[in-house]
This record gives sequence, structure tokens and C-alpha cells, in this order.
Amino acid sequence: MSFASIPSLLAAALLTTALATSPACAQNRVANYGYGQPGTAGYEHFSFWTNNGHRSDIHYAHGKDRVDSPLRYGGASRVQGQPGFKVRFESGRTLYVVPSGNVLLVRASPTAAPKTFTWEYEGPVNGVGTACSVCVADAAAAAQLLRRHYLR
Repeated sequence: MSFASIPSLLAAALLTTALATSPACAQNRVANYGYGQPGTAGYEHFSFWTNNGHRSDIHYAHGKDRVDSPLRYGGASRVQGQPGFKVRFESGRTLYVVPSGNVLLVRASPTAAPKTFTWEYEGPVNGVGTACSVCVADAAAAAQLLRRHYLR
């Protein structure tokens, strides 16, 4: 072996180490918010996803059977002087979302009365159920995810 091949061997060893210590799949996170009582006709739910530190999917579900609709991010906005963002249904309907503390204020128009959505825990209760490995841990982490990735 020549001294000239040592740098390339070192580079290969470093690359192998980096690949072995990095995750093999994308880093997904989700913040879930709900309004009303799950399992009832008036229930509504939002899921705000990030993938590798970037805003990705948004889903809205409603009703007793949680009928799911994908939403599109509609850009940052201001509602009554507060920073927020818009989400759009496939039909073109727009909702205005404003993080306020650890809750979401969701309006059908900038002047409409808001519905207050609270963070929803997804995981085992009293040791029963499946842990959600991609879900944020608490309301503060959910609010931080939205502020970091959806208010820009």
C-alpha cells in the first residue's frame, strides 16, 4: 500500500462511519390538534407533518368516522394582527390557522369567530395502546413545530 492511498482509505472509513451512525429513513414529526370529542359528529382533527425538518403534509379529519382530507399549505398570513397561515382543501375552501400559546385558533375567514383546537396525545393510555414514535411529546413541542415550520 502506498502513502497516496491512505487519504482515500481514511475518507472511505469516515463515510462508512457516517452512514452507519445516521438514520436510514427520513425524520418525520407530527403535531396533532383536535376540537370536540373524538367519536362524535362534531369532532375535528388536524395533523401537521414535517419531514427532515421541512413542512410536509397536512391532514384534516372530521366526524364520528374521522373522514380524512388532505390539505395544502396556503402560505403565511396575518389574522387580526397575529401571525398565522392558511390551509386549503382540494375544493378551494381556505381556513386560517393562528397558533396562540399552545392552542390553534382556526377560522373560516379572517373575520370569523375562531374554533380553539388543542394538542392531542396519540399513544398508550394506562399502558394500553401503541406508542406514536413520530408524534411530538406535548403541547409546547407541537406549538414549536408549527411556529418553526408553518409560520414561514
